[in-house]
Amino acid sequence: MVGEILVSIFLIGAGILAGIVSVVSSMASLVSYPALLLAGVAPVYANVTNTAALIFTGLGSAVSSMKELKSSWHKYIKYIILISIGAAIGSFLVVIFPRKIFEKLVPFFVFLSAFLFLMSGKKSTYQRKANNQFLAKIEMFAAGVYTGYFGAAAGILMLIALLSVSNDDFVVVNAVKNVIGSLGNLIALIIFLFTSKVYWIKAIPLAIGLFIGGFLGQMIIKYLPVKAVRIITFIFAIFLAVYLGWQAYR
Repeated sequence: MVGEILVSIFLIGAGILAGIVSVVSSMASLVSYPALLLAGVAPVYANVTNTAALIFTGLGSAVSSMKELKSSWHKYIKYIILISIGAAIGSFLVVIFPRKIFEKLVPFFVFLSAFLFLMSGKKSTYQRKANNQFLAKIEMFAAGVYTGYFGAAAGILMLIALLSVSNDDFVVVNAVKNVIGSLGNLIALIIFLFTSKVYWIKAIPLAIGLFIGGFLGQMIIKYLPVKAVRIITFIFAIFLAVYLGWQAYR
């Protein structure tokens, strides 16, 4: 009993950190996913459980950014649709492929996430012309598929796509990204409910932490040392990818 309480407290704390990291760097899964592994959840089920919990990051972010979202959300409906379709496809891929295949692919996803994250900090990434509508739609669909399948750094793909077609402030676009990403996770969760197993006893405390972290992250994003967080998260991601690779291929 005491052990379960300690695990729940650990997951709430990890969720808060993951929620803040999600808002600042779109890398919540690089904190929440290994937290679930440390809590004793197997890789495939950790991915499904993580998806269930991540929905609350966007909810927390939305609550603290209602003013920004109120006048902007209708402009992003087409991207919401693309994310939803992509997330559904990605979720089915998780179910179809054998567990061992998933475990062997995850390290490469984490490596990809880390480098996408690092590249997203370059100004040239964001300085794209506003007429890249078609490319942005492809990116959002791909981000949806990736959200359903694994998800780490999917938010970066969404953010890059949205910034390339939007004239809104970064804080507004970032808030939209968080909400759209949570919707993609919700679509994936609905499919997982019928096809896989969610460890709710682990998902609920993680979700509580993610809601708090998402709320706080959106409020303090202007004051966080983003560059330092970016570097630390990148290094953590590389170490995580190496560890998961060793676990999968040893």
